[in-house]
Amino acid sequence: MKVTDLTTFLLPWGSVFVKVDTDAGISGWGECSPMNGRVIQAMVVHALKPLVIGANPFDVEVIGERMLLRPYKLGPQGALPEAMAGIDIALWDILGKATNQPIHQLLGGCFRDRIKVYFSYGWDHRQSPQEVAAYLASRVAEGFTALKLRMGYGPLKGDTPDDPAIAMLKEIRAAVGDSVPIGFDVNNGYSAPKAIQVGRYLQDHVGIAWYEEPTPPYDYGAMAQVADALDVPVSAGEHEYTRYQFRDLILQGKPDICQPDVVKCGGLTEAKKIAALCEAFSKPIVVHNTQPTIGTAASLHFCASTANAYLPQEFTGHRDHFRPLFKNALALVDGHLLVPQAPGLGLEVDEEKVRATAVEIL
Repeated sequence: MKVTDLTTFLLPWGSVFVKVDTDAGISGWGECSPMNGRVIQAMVVHALKPLVIGANPFDVEVIGERMLLRPYKLGPQGALPEAMAGIDIALWDILGKATNQPIHQLLGGCFRDRIKVYFSYGWDHRQSPQEVAAYLASRVAEGFTALKLRMGYGPLKGDTPDDPAIAMLKEIRAAVGDSVPIGFDVNNGYSAPKAIQVGRYLQDHVGIAWYEEPTPPYDYGAMAQVADALDVPVSAGEHEYTRYQFRDLILQGKPDICQPDVVKCGGLTEAKKIAALCEAFSKPIVVHNTQPTIGTAASLHFCASTANAYLPQEFTGHRDHFRPLFKNALALVDGHLLVPQAPGLGLEVDEEKVRATAVEIL
């Protein structure tokens, strides 16, 4: 079997889908990180597509190393692995369809056939703490059994005095009760002293379940200070893209939980290597995942086949604008996503509707 063509689809909301065709008539679909759709799409088409055409899709390791190391001067710590992910996931989709197996079987088997998920919510800065709490309480009423609040600060925010995080988390806790785990994602917005101060208050008075990326992603020393100072688990990994970065994150940043993102870290092939590294350091995996369709399906196969992915995983909920692009949907039952059992990803793309929706096809 040989790869004969590769097509990218840039969707109106920034998502980038990748279709890989073969001479056996089997096609696979993948998804790239949407951080800057046009940049990622150009990276796929101009830097990576020539390295994949003519290759045997079963050579996923060979293709992965080729994509990472031949264009390495483009930077293996961001846009390059984010582009690689779409191709790698599509190759695994082809492998599953060619062998009539779901991807998790090819990745080593299924530790769990349903994945408990937490509802991940990004704060809309126009909302009051009371409005956020009421909304998240409604998601718990719908069946989610764990939550995460994302503040969206970023490393430019700084330690401003008008930080509403504590007030917001206190309102959320009051609204959902003591039994619902709540995670808090700072999105890299605090210095180490501020992160420690806020973290101590939240672990003692709100009972947060984990504390995500409290300090800038480029400052592992600051993260280590926070992890050493607090009892609540500190998590990170969204901004690490290869096994090499995760090695440095674990050794220098000392997070308690590691969070690779399948559509950012180069795809399933690299994610499994990262998971093995994390397991060697006794670090559980909680995926970072904001893509509710192909990205989530790939994450489900990864988590199902990964022993240390036993904690609740991230899910941002179904989104209506994606639904018409697929002939089936991922099943959410009682706060769990069911792991697809059909061959490949188990998510069937409606190519005609994707083509009609895309703003650019390359």
